[in-house]
Amino acid sequence: MTTKQPSSDSPVKHRHRPEGPQRHIVVFVFSVVLTLIAFAAVAAGGINATFAIILLLVMAVLQVFLQMGFWMHLKDKGHMLPIIFMLGGFFIAGTSIVMALYWVWWD
Repeated sequence: MTTKQPSSDSPVKHRHRPEGPQRHIVVFVFSVVLTLIAFAAVAAGGINATFAIILLLVMAVLQVFLQMGFWMHLKDKGHMLPIIFMLGGFFIAGTSIVMALYWVWWD
């Protein structure tokens, strides 16, 4: 009895493998590490305040992208409409904040 091997010129269909918990565990550990680094930077006290603020903002932005990409599944296909609405919301919120600050600081 012989088994037939697919020839190299025949197209091989790849099945979509479901995403397991491995990536979620890695992202969770990365989020915890980012949180611990931010906490250590503030708790140390000997760090320059400007550097600590910049470090915290960078950590926060990384956390946001991790949370949105993996936990809200925005990295998957078919999620362009929620991404567009979120970007629109960020634009409106940012514009409102800038306008409010400009209004308050107007002489």
